[in-house]
Amino acid sequence: MTRADAGTAAAPRTEGAPRVRPQESTTHTVYSEEDLLHVRHAVRAATVLAGFGIVDQTRVVTAASELARNAYVHGGGGTLTVEIVRRLGTTGLRLTVKDDGPGIADVEAALTDGFTTGAGLGHGLGGARRLMDDFTLHTEAGRGTVVTAVRWHKRRA
Repeated sequence: MTRADAGTAAAPRTEGAPRVRPQESTTHTVYSEEDLLHVRHAVRAATVLAGFGIVDQTRVVTAASELARNAYVHGGGGTLTVEIVRRLGTTGLRLTVKDDGPGIADVEAALTDGFTTGAGLGHGLGGARRLMDDFTLHTEAGRGTVVTAVRWHKRRA
């Protein structure tokens, strides 16, 4: 996979030409510290494109950073897909983080604050779950982990 821009501005409208919609789904690789920085910038751009305010932008970027770092550190790298989604007139941003690592042996423990298998503080998964509105985690020993998290606008689109 290659890196993708988090979105592009709509092209100027010319007479008779259809309006170009900004890209609403992008996938980013996470295999280096530089990739982690790229992911943060891409997610910030997507939150702006989706119309989130600064507080929700910060929440989503923080959650994305934690989830991507976990995939990089514990899963040996992976991908983060950012999607602008809609439901019942509300806009949201969905993050899907996938890795092919060893999986999470004890999901309940991993979601508990203070639990860590590395040098971190142990707030990553639990913190990301608290920052987002919807959160699912699927893991299987030896087959990796997929985390999907969505933050919804608190106002209708």
